[in-house]
Amino acid sequence: MIPEADLAALAITLQLALASTLVLLLLGTPLAWWLARTKWRFKFIPEAIVALPLVLPPTVLGFYLLLTLGPNGPVGGLMESLGGRPLAFTFTGLVIGSVIYSMPFVVQPLQDAFAAVGRRPLEVAATLRASPLDRFFTVAVPLARPGFLTASVLGFAHTLGEFGVVLMIGGNIPGETRVASIAIYDHVEGLEYAHAHGLSVVLLLFSFSLLVLVYALNRRFRGGRL
Repeated sequence: MIPEADLAALAITLQLALASTLVLLLLGTPLAWWLARTKWRFKFIPEAIVALPLVLPPTVLGFYLLLTLGPNGPVGGLMESLGGRPLAFTFTGLVIGSVIYSMPFVVQPLQDAFAAVGRRPLEVAATLRASPLDRFFTVAVPLARPGFLTASVLGFAHTLGEFGVVLMIGGNIPGETRVASIAIYDHVEGLEYAHAHGLSVVLLLFSFSLLVLVYALNRRFRGGRL
């Protein structure tokens, strides 16, 4: 039986993963489209920035986000001066940290999918007087469906397992910023291995199911049955 506190941590984790994935798709789609289409000679610079979380220790990223979103940081200080509260140790702060940390897992699959579309379908649509926006939504997006599926699942699944970033920027506040990975760490630290095992199995099965789903659907996409 999973304790009520762990169920709350799972709920926060799922809410965080869902919110982060939606924001990542909104921000990552135009960025990936631009990276796939631009001929700018220095595009490797934004590509390196996007990929930085892949090699940067999570605690380093979390530390600088904590400084930025905290009361003495530029963003946190601005929020406080406007009558709000700093974003550190809040759910909103967790979403911001998760979006930055999971960005490469969404942008890179989308960029590859848009690049695979090629120019020919878009040129054909242009000859039919389709606007750039129409060409994007009616040609590029449908052809890039496998990339959107992969990006969504990877972004969601990666957020489920975040630890270093969420611990640094969100702390361990029950019911607000305590996610499943931190709950597992707390159980292990308290020698509560049975509770840690139960929560770990739930995350393991859920993550495995997501990956099986994305591989199965991508196979159907490649087979032209969707």
